[in-house]
Amino acid sequence: MKKQLLKLMLPVVALSLGGLTGCSKKVEHKFIPSETLYVQKVNDMPDDFILGMDVSSVLSEEAAGVKYYNFEGEEEDLMKVLSDSGVNYIRVRVWNKPQTKQGVYYGGGNNDINAAVEIGKRATKYGMKLLVDFHYSDFWADPAKQKVPKDWKKLTYYEMKKALYEYTRDSLKLLKDNGVDVGMVQVGNESNNGLAGETDWIRITALMQRGSEAVREVYPGAKVAVHFANPEKSDNYYKYAKALSDYNVDYDVFGSSYYPYWHGTLDNLSTVLGTIADTYNKKVMVMETSYCFSGEDFDFGGNTIGETSGFDTKDYPFSIAGQTNCLRNVTDTVVHTKNGIGVCYWEGAWISAGGSNWEENHAKWEQYGCGWASEAASEYDPDVKDYGGGGTMVDNQTFFTTNGKPLESLKAFGLMRRGNEEVPTYIDGIEDPTVIHSTDEDFTLPATVNVVKNDNSKVAVPVVWEDFDIEAAKAAGNGKYTIAGVAEGRAVNLFLVIMEKNFIENYSFETGAADPWVRVPVSTVPFSNTYIVGVTNENPQTGDYAYHFWANNENTVGFEVEQTLHLTSSGTYKYQVSIMGSTGASTPDPTKQNIYAYVKINGVVAYQESGNITYYKEWHDILIQNISYTVGDEIVVGVHVESKEAGSWGDIDDCMFNFVG
Repeated sequence: MKKQLLKLMLPVVALSLGGLTGCSKKVEHKFIPSETLYVQKVNDMPDDFILGMDVSSVLSEEAAGVKYYNFEGEEEDLMKVLSDSGVNYIRVRVWNKPQTKQGVYYGGGNNDINAAVEIGKRATKYGMKLLVDFHYSDFWADPAKQKVPKDWKKLTYYEMKKALYEYTRDSLKLLKDNGVDVGMVQVGNESNNGLAGETDWIRITALMQRGSEAVREVYPGAKVAVHFANPEKSDNYYKYAKALSDYNVDYDVFGSSYYPYWHGTLDNLSTVLGTIADTYNKKVMVMETSYCFSGEDFDFGGNTIGETSGFDTKDYPFSIAGQTNCLRNVTDTVVHTKNGIGVCYWEGAWISAGGSNWEENHAKWEQYGCGWASEAASEYDPDVKDYGGGGTMVDNQTFFTTNGKPLESLKAFGLMRRGNEEVPTYIDGIEDPTVIHSTDEDFTLPATVNVVKNDNSKVAVPVVWEDFDIEAAKAAGNGKYTIAGVAEGRAVNLFLVIMEKNFIENYSFETGAADPWVRVPVSTVPFSNTYIVGVTNENPQTGDYAYHFWANNENTVGFEVEQTLHLTSSGTYKYQVSIMGSTGASTPDPTKQNIYAYVKINGVVAYQESGNITYYKEWHDILIQNISYTVGDEIVVGVHVESKEAGSWGDIDDCMFNFVG
């Protein structure tokens, strides 16, 4: 009877809000019931809390033949499907002129202001507000690139301020003239290191201020937002917020991207945003987040995250329940952060164009712009030339199947407000454990692993591993092993790291700091917001930390990090470090890198071996063997890193110095 009654409920709950004045206002909270989706209620969620979704690619998807359906299996306007599910804001990116002189669009949704108008009109029709995301670029803007629009290239800084103001004003007027209900406007997208080609914070903030002035003029009731990425770099966030305050930028919302596989813990996110909210009395929100419902690549174009991406650390299973629990927990975190006002999911409907192979999809990406980048985009951003058209890159993180049918997890937007916890529990996934041991330790493989249920609870269960000779692995020295197993009838992997006795302190930077490592500058470029070197939790090979570097500009990266060892035995040793990273170029140029591990004896480099950075999650081990040491000599080990390409970044981890004989 309970289930039958639930089905008959209208998917709209009207709440009466009474204030001290005696006024009441009806707030509609839409939801669609579910008999299978576990959703823990987010307590204390304000009635006006933003539950948004970026669907910037929708017009190009539909042009390519993609259709969307409601939960009854009927073809439906995507905006209505989202609204009925509890989404109350639609976010759309806006590029100045994402096309060639011949009118060929760059792809990625072809998102100029005209596209924003069409999307905004449909969002408004179904009762959702629009969040306008000005990139102030002709194509993708993010921490690695903030390219000046083509039409602004020859402008002086003062002329650019005027152009940005007029462009923002005229774009918003077009939205207003078309009756679009704009609730928020971003003056920049992930503006960590620039805006419209400017990299000086005095100029960046001045441009933001001109954008804000345009918003206040055209949509005085809309909130003005700024947007940054990488909240795990908390010191940088505090610097951004201080610069905005010091240079008197008029804004309401400090927004952050938060992707759990890149951006640290939710506790850190809450601390950083809460500190900014408290210090500067600003609203805060998550402008972008997402998570995988599957590890598969559905459009043959590759994914940013998935089973084939080399990503093996999962906060949640790649599943419907995992996606739901991630969204719910991010939302709960923002709700309970001071002045937290919302969460926006990124490109939740950017599914495959529908081709049965790469060639068919590539043709659609080129013709309709529904892939990450068309080949025409290389005229503006040469680094996209190797994308080959590029797929959606996030088709496994959407809320729709490849044929446009909504996933059950889409219902979570509405159900988070009321909870949906009286559903059957089931095993949703199994954690793949990582175990680290030394060769001088006696150990066995773990007897249990954790299964993860759809309510995100974890239970230890017995596991059976394939035969593995621990003693042989220990005799082989430093090594990494993947051991297959079975638990509850499901496949599971154990990632085993075996190390010999290591004479390096803080070898994996797990203290969260560099000490006793010492950084030695090689480049004359000082560290700044565009050139960062230090211990972070962004991309560790093992554990939680690694030694990270990143530079926005070319000819910037140049440093050494080294440690003095204290050995008590003469003999032969070996030294190994792991390094991973890439550059801003699609294909890194090794001739522009000078990376090596070294050993100094009495102040002189006596041993040296080269390495390089290539691609994300592609770790390389640099090994120096037959190091001869005599007690009493001074011995220093280190890593030398130079890279000339703009956007160079990487991580150093697991530094080992072992006795051979």
